[in-house]
Amino acid sequence: MRVSLLFALLLPAMAMAMASEPALNDDILGLIVFKAGLHDPEARLASWNEDADSPCYWVGVKCDLQTKRVVELALDGFSLSGKIGRGLLQLQSLQSLSLSKNNFSGGFTLDLSHLGSLQSLDLSENDLSGEIPDTFSAQCASLKSVSFARNRFSGAIPAGFSACSSLISLNLSSNQLTGGLNPSLWSLSSLRSLDLSCNGLSGEIPLGIEKMVSLRSISLRENQLTGSVPEGFGGLSLLKSLDLRGNLLSGELPAAIQRLSACDSLLLGRNAFSGEFPAWVSEMAALETLDLSFNRFTGEVPYSLGDLQRLKLLDLSGNGFGGSLPKVLGLSDLDLSRNAFSGELPLWIFEQGLQRVSISDNKLSGAIKFPNSSTHSIVVLDLSGNSFSGVVPAEIGSFRSLQSLNLSQNKLSGGIPAAIGSCSALEFLVLSENNLTGELPLSLASLGNLQSVDLSQNRLSGGLPRQLGELPRLRVFNISHNLFSGDLPSGNFFNTISPSSVAGNPSLCGGAVNRSCPGVLPKPIVLNPNSSSDTSSLDPSAPSRHKKILLSISAVVAIAAAALIAAGVVTVTVLNHRVRRRHADPPRLEPAFSASDGYRSGSPENNSGKLVMFSGGESGFSAGARAVLSKDSELGRGGFGCVYKTRLADGRPVAIKKLAVSGLVKSREEFEAEVKKLGKLRHPNLVALEGFYWTPSLQLLIYEFIGGGSLHRCLHEAAEALMWRQRFHIILGVARSLAELHRRGVIHYNIKSSNVLLDSDGEAKVVDYGLAKLLPALDRYVLSAKVQSALGYMAPEFACRTVKVTEKCDVYGFGVLVLEVVTGRRPVEYTEDDVAVLCDAVRGALEEGAVVGCVDRRLAGGFEPEEAVPVIKLGLICTSQVPSARPDMAEVVSILEMIGSPRQSSAGEDLG
Repeated sequence: MRVSLLFALLLPAMAMAMASEPALNDDILGLIVFKAGLHDPEARLASWNEDADSPCYWVGVKCDLQTKRVVELALDGFSLSGKIGRGLLQLQSLQSLSLSKNNFSGGFTLDLSHLGSLQSLDLSENDLSGEIPDTFSAQCASLKSVSFARNRFSGAIPAGFSACSSLISLNLSSNQLTGGLNPSLWSLSSLRSLDLSCNGLSGEIPLGIEKMVSLRSISLRENQLTGSVPEGFGGLSLLKSLDLRGNLLSGELPAAIQRLSACDSLLLGRNAFSGEFPAWVSEMAALETLDLSFNRFTGEVPYSLGDLQRLKLLDLSGNGFGGSLPKVLGLSDLDLSRNAFSGELPLWIFEQGLQRVSISDNKLSGAIKFPNSSTHSIVVLDLSGNSFSGVVPAEIGSFRSLQSLNLSQNKLSGGIPAAIGSCSALEFLVLSENNLTGELPLSLASLGNLQSVDLSQNRLSGGLPRQLGELPRLRVFNISHNLFSGDLPSGNFFNTISPSSVAGNPSLCGGAVNRSCPGVLPKPIVLNPNSSSDTSSLDPSAPSRHKKILLSISAVVAIAAAALIAAGVVTVTVLNHRVRRRHADPPRLEPAFSASDGYRSGSPENNSGKLVMFSGGESGFSAGARAVLSKDSELGRGGFGCVYKTRLADGRPVAIKKLAVSGLVKSREEFEAEVKKLGKLRHPNLVALEGFYWTPSLQLLIYEFIGGGSLHRCLHEAAEALMWRQRFHIILGVARSLAELHRRGVIHYNIKSSNVLLDSDGEAKVVDYGLAKLLPALDRYVLSAKVQSALGYMAPEFACRTVKVTEKCDVYGFGVLVLEVVTGRRPVEYTEDDVAVLCDAVRGALEEGAVVGCVDRRLAGGFEPEEAVPVIKLGLICTSQVPSARPDMAEVVSILEMIGSPRQSSAGEDLG
């Protein structure tokens, strides 16, 4: 703006200085002033230099070879923004101005009377707005082509266009124009192309259109025009394309249209035309495209339609046509769906080079017969919603170009032919709602392009080929309400398949159907932990006062693991009891801890302790041992022990964790080595381990004090709900901390909302990381009793001795945490007669298209769906049953940063 103003002020002086070559310098000056008002993010106009002798070599500029004046300016797709400046008025010889596919904004205010040579004006695909000025009568005498398409112009079509007597092409499509069609437009006798589509024009089509004797193409589609089609259209003898689709036109088609002998495209779909099929259409010999779809036509389609030898696309869908199918040869696209055609399926459909065929929702019957030819050109075949019977022909294998096959809602029987594996291009397969039987052919798993399969509501049986899990592009696989048995495939899509996609198969097992497979997990006895039922409910054969509960694999794993954990808890309790008996009296610690006391002791006596602060120095506690570990200073209890708050001698607050597994902790040397390793970890999203205290019977870990409370409290107990930006920032912070731990070879083992603390700025701080390494190698179920105190976060592999516990356990817990943060719900919720697992509930909502409804209602609409939905999907991926299907935490961080990148700059403000 500042540069533009400077040029405006210097314009008179520059003009005088360049008086020796006024014409050439006017062009340079005008273009430089125009450039000064633009934003050019890609530096496409870098060659435009005011010191140049001529603009004729600049990008986008074309000059007359004789006069050296600028005659063409073409800056299409340069990513320019700003307003169209008045500097262009200096280009007195300009004949063509094209600024399409940019980001120009504001209104169009150029006085075209200063550009007397202008013939072509293209401002399409910008962000221009306001009304189109009604001043063309004095400005457009030389114009031959005008396009304002794909902008935001509003108001009525200006009558001034009628003065553009030389106009050949006018395109005002895809704007916000309103009002009726101005009949003055029909006076443009030189106009060949008129496009007013995709606006809000209303009213009837005015009479007099036959005056446009040169018109070749007219499009009025996607408006709100009403009434009948004027007879005058029949007088447009040169018209090749008539497009009136998507309006409110009604009545019968005027027979005068048959006089359009040159017309090759007649598009009248999505209106309210009525009557029988206009027989005179068969006389329009030039027709290549005929669209009468979604009107109110009735009756039979005349066989004479087959006389249209040039016809390539025929769309009669959504009407009331009946009788047998019309035979039209030479087509490439045929859509006769949603009518009342009857009879059998003719073979000519498959013998004439058709590529897309839809005859769905009619009354066709009989067997489907395919010819025996080696190949077919059909890409899309939809015969759904009829009454076809018999089997799916094995000849389907010859359809090598087939991408979409829909035979649903028929009466087909028999099995799915193995020959379907030869349809190598197949992407969409729908055979639902038939009477198909037998097993799935293994060849189905060879179709590497498959994206969507729907075999629901048949009587298919047997096991599912495990090779299906290797299909790389599969996104939908619906086999619900069949007789399939055995386990689901694993890998790719099947790791997160929705329960609704496999429901209604009584013998199918796996996580998605809430039924464990034989030999994988014992059938658990499920008790409501909040129930007051007597012990008789432990007997599965005893009568129950509640309905039986079918649990998801997540609940099965959680509760089965809990049963195994119980034995471990007993072991831990016994060992701790033995330790307490050996040390009946509590350890006598010094009245005040200090680093010098610890090191001075030197010997591992029970009565002396060693305090080590990683920061060095003589720092110790400001209070005695009894004050440090008193009930009054207790902050909370967790799987590894109690946490207390105290202060160091320098006044700094710290949190002290007293390990409850004292008798199980490793030797002093191993303990110190492991703790010092953890003490070296420093990250903005980790609670720093500041030091430790050691005796054989008492171990304390000293952490920095975080005063904002736990994430669990903020989500489930606080009166004021966290805002979306706070929640997203917390999720990202936890992800970053885990990525750092994994980079350093540390597994957390215990990810849950109570182990995420929030500082005074709302920053997430993860605590209790790596503590499992402080214990000797115990059975993982004993370890789980201490680590996985919240069952909903436990990865399935914790319940399987043969699967190695890795960083992917943290990824699973993180995924549960993500869903907990976004939904505000607990990972596992118990009611009187049900157990709800959060992962399964959210996954089901995603399958039903209702995942936005899972977001915590306390946000009251204050969240970003374009962020929340991808975050939920990421959480579900992280909770995949198979560890290898879960992403690494570094990948998770990258995905989250991409999701939240548009708001990164303002994240600090939003967190307030």
